[in-house]
Amino acid sequence: MKKIAILFFTTVALFSCHDMLDEEAVSQPTYDLYNSEAGVEQLVNAAYNTLRFQFNGEQSFTMWNYGVDEYIQAADGQNKFVDAYTNQLNSTFTMFHDVWTAYYQGINTCNMAMKLIPDVVGEGGGLSTEQGKARRIAEMRFLRGYYYFVLVQQFGSIPVSLTATEGINLEFPKSPVADVYDVIIADLRAAEAVLPQTQGDRGRITQGAARHFLAKVYLTRGSAVTDERGQKETDIDSAAYYADLVINQGTYALVNNFADLWNVANEANSEVILSAQFNNNPLLLANSGNRVHLYYQMVYDGKPGMERDITYGRPFRRLKPTPYTIEVFDRKNDSRFYKSFRTVYLSNDRTAPITIPKWEQADADAGYVSQALVGKNKFNVGDTAVIVTVDKNVSDAAIKSKYYLWIPQNKWNNADFLTLIKWMDPTRLDIGTEFAGRDGLIARLGETYLIAAEAYGRMGDYTTAANYINVLRDRAAYKAGEVKPFHFYKTEGGAYGDINSTAAALHIDATYWDNNVALEKYPASASSTESRFIHFILNERTRELLGELHRWNDLVRTETFYERVKQFHSIAAPNVQPFHKLRPIPQAHLERVFINGRPLTGEERQQQQNPGY
Repeated sequence: MKKIAILFFTTVALFSCHDMLDEEAVSQPTYDLYNSEAGVEQLVNAAYNTLRFQFNGEQSFTMWNYGVDEYIQAADGQNKFVDAYTNQLNSTFTMFHDVWTAYYQGINTCNMAMKLIPDVVGEGGGLSTEQGKARRIAEMRFLRGYYYFVLVQQFGSIPVSLTATEGINLEFPKSPVADVYDVIIADLRAAEAVLPQTQGDRGRITQGAARHFLAKVYLTRGSAVTDERGQKETDIDSAAYYADLVINQGTYALVNNFADLWNVANEANSEVILSAQFNNNPLLLANSGNRVHLYYQMVYDGKPGMERDITYGRPFRRLKPTPYTIEVFDRKNDSRFYKSFRTVYLSNDRTAPITIPKWEQADADAGYVSQALVGKNKFNVGDTAVIVTVDKNVSDAAIKSKYYLWIPQNKWNNADFLTLIKWMDPTRLDIGTEFAGRDGLIARLGETYLIAAEAYGRMGDYTTAANYINVLRDRAAYKAGEVKPFHFYKTEGGAYGDINSTAAALHIDATYWDNNVALEKYPASASSTESRFIHFILNERTRELLGELHRWNDLVRTETFYERVKQFHSIAAPNVQPFHKLRPIPQAHLERVFINGRPLTGEERQQQQNPGY
């Protein structure tokens, strides 16, 4: 028998109430492996494995959060040219090929599963009934559509295959972007019609996931103005329709406190629509762990009174927030800012020699402390050791007067900045491991509300758009009785002891986009209500979804990529060009594909390449 074209992939077994990925590596599988119901189920589950790809390496931020308005390169990393849009960003960059290969392997696994499922002989499992087979095919159609959605947003016109590739196939003609979107929508609609609202196995695709991504795909296609995505007049209405279905079907609910979304013990919360499943099985982590927790951190270890530990993580310092990100929040009233970042580190230094600093005579001479404290620890283990704040123009004298290390914004650098906590995982097995078991969050209800709001606003119904935004902002506000962080009164102008709700201060109405609002930092081109609304939505997506690996797609989808990168990304601004909205087709792909039974010529390869590369 012929071998499946994918020569190595992972099979996974799903268990109720547990992470999905208890897995087994399978090398060079043959059809014989899939002559049973259990074998075909393994193949079905293997198709889910590609969902992990976005989270288990540096492709996570390089492809989805480098070179945007929210984040900018920090101290370390080898792929900074992607962030800066230099000439090194070209078709030979191996990561582009890795992304291309990973998602096409996922697509081919889906195609193979859909070929085998109808003829499998049931043995009492999920494929023993026609309904069970239909559900598994629906899962595969969702995943295939989703994987094509990932690829078309990154690369534009791409090859489309709806049948399994067996043996060697060298001819993969590109399809127009419009045709790719037709395939995606057909797959998602077919899946939505069959999938149940809930699944017994955590991580399996549900009807809500299909509806969420139908809303997102219709919004993406319908957002195009100058780009050609095959957009139709009904797209935005369809986006609103499917988003409303998700919001109103009752399966999902917003988590009451924004901070609770990032508690790893709460990762299977009521807001999650789709997540890539990981776990802390030490036999699997080396190949399949979630690594995103590494990349958004400042350097805390080595600072006075601090050593590396599991709670604070391994600081790979790949990205730091841009000034735009810091300033686009109403930090006084919107709790999402301080609930998204770590600002305080408690001393954990228990390894000799202890690095906790002592008060010196110079400190007493300057009036910072009494003479009696000279020679004594400034703080002890468990006390505050480091505080990072957004204060500007803080004097050196003010910094020295504190018992802790104070890093105000005017002292930030490529190693010291606010750490995003959304991906942190204190359940890692040890302080040295890079891989973690936290699930990779792909879709949640908070984004569905933003999709609905944008769709209604694009249709001119700003009242409904504002209502949806206010639902999210009610959650974002400090609640009555909630104790606010010290930044509220130390930095943001609030009053000490204030436990009043801030919801009223965050509410907007349909007239919000009639005028230029300083907080929103609208670009010069935002001269109409319609354009201000789109830039507002991007700002609100920052406030809600910061660092959740949507941003590069968001800017490209809304055709604001070039303008916003030029305005808000200081390193990329001199280099970025409009053609950077698409990645180059990998050179390795162009060199191995044929046309009419022969390799492409150099000229034909260039014709297949995206403009500008």
